[in-house]
Amino acid sequence: MSNYVLDITSKEEFDNIVATEDRPIVVDLWATWCMPCKMQAPILHQFADDMAGKVCVLKVNVDECEELAALLGVQAIPTILVIKDGDLKEKHVGLCSDKDLSSLVIKYL
Repeated sequence: MSNYVLDITSKEEFDNIVATEDRPIVVDLWATWCMPCKMQAPILHQFADDMAGKVCVLKVNVDECEELAALLGVQAIPTILVIKDGDLKEKHVGLCSDKDLSSLVIKYL
């Protein structure tokens, strides 16, 4: 597992990071019971390692942060969001390959 992935446990923590982070933020919305989410995890962690210092990578468990997931409009998981300057720039629903993940983020670096 990557040292560059932050597990978010509250809406307040998420809001604080979004408000203060200058780098693109990649958010993985997931759940422990979701098999595609389990498949997404190693891809996301490798991406975080590869992009260390260039992006901020967050994981949000939708079962623990239901309010945040609802506010972000998550209807299926895994969902990957890219946020830059406090604005949602990209959204990908379903398993995201490393190539697709890079394509979502590269234009915001």
